[in-house]
Amino acid sequence: MTPVELSRTVLHAVRRAVDTGELSVAVPTRAVVAPPGPGGCGDYATSIALQLARPAGQTPFRVAEVLRPYLVGTDGITDVVLTGPGFLNISLDRAAAGVGLVGEILRRGARYGYAEQPDGRVVQLHCPRDLRAVVVAEASARLLRSQGALVRVTAEGFEDAWTSVLGVTVDAVGIAPAALPVNVRPVPVPASETADLMSLGRDAGRWALLHPAPHDRPRTGDEHLVQRESNPLFRVRYAHARARAATRNAADLGFTADPGPVTCTGSGGSGTPTGPVTGSDPGTPTGPLTVSGSGTPTAPLPSSAPGTPTAPTPLADAAPELLAALADHPRVLAAAAEHRAPDRLARHLVAVADAALPFLLTVLPRGGEKPSAAHRARLALAEAVGAVLAGGLDLLGIDAPDHL
Repeated sequence: MTPVELSRTVLHAVRRAVDTGELSVAVPTRAVVAPPGPGGCGDYATSIALQLARPAGQTPFRVAEVLRPYLVGTDGITDVVLTGPGFLNISLDRAAAGVGLVGEILRRGARYGYAEQPDGRVVQLHCPRDLRAVVVAEASARLLRSQGALVRVTAEGFEDAWTSVLGVTVDAVGIAPAALPVNVRPVPVPASETADLMSLGRDAGRWALLHPAPHDRPRTGDEHLVQRESNPLFRVRYAHARARAATRNAADLGFTADPGPVTCTGSGGSGTPTGPVTGSDPGTPTGPLTVSGSGTPTAPLPSSAPGTPTAPTPLADAAPELLAALADHPRVLAAAAEHRAPDRLARHLVAVADAALPFLLTVLPRGGEKPSAAHRARLALAEAVGAVLAGGLDLLGIDAPDHL
């Protein structure tokens, strides 16, 4: 069960409680589910009972007690625990949840986390004559549109070079009426650093403006161009390129992705690869991220003997941090759109990449291994990583190359 499916399940539980007369409320259009906060438990938590308490004329805890039986009996949910004033903490069938999440991402592709239909909102973003403000407004508009809003971006001033170098555009330029105040105003790039920022080019330049929080001053140096682990943009694009390379190499070996349980490799079942990759293309990264003296990303291979597969392991156990990051993607998109904060998405993509890079070492067969169902499951997760990273970078207006 994916977060989107779980949200629908929560709403269905509310609807059933209303139909039986246990609650007298209007069924909301959306139920927010997110990882549990402090004091919570399980895989996800929802505050829907707190939202419904006042219109229902009952305490939040009582509303949660009413909803719990309708959730516990649902396929894919193993337990529901009430905590605090009325939070519903939901535990999922971990094997089914991981497989379902990967399948959902592969089905939606780069549009995973997008709203399924327009929500009727009309949003006007207006910014001053400032490069960073215009780039943040445009990226915020992309995020809002991904969540179903109709958006118009205007600026009090604009320079053609901003389009030719950074690819940014607006819908109109000019001083807006008093009824439309400036509502996008991040800390600007100092005028003395604008030339340095523009020299970074489209991708690195946009990242330099979007990755910091709006209240932080952006860095405009060439650290955004360095092909090293210290560069977050490089890590994100490198993880995407590795995920795409896994698909190409798997095709050479004659197998494709299929979501399912995986097997861990290596002594102790840690999932760490311990042998050379079978059938990888020359120059394809296949090990931990390092950079050669020339600046070219390389991946030295361990020299120990090939690992031995162990028993199948649910995806949620094999790559818990990675699956949690992927599952959180729709919530991050919604929050970034609501707060006009593309930096939230940028930092989330870094978290996905950092969680993915160790896992991507386990995708292809090693040594004398033959492609198995576990390899197909790992490949499916790798392709899900690639889809999320590509989709997220696209919302920021940044290219996601298949090769680095």
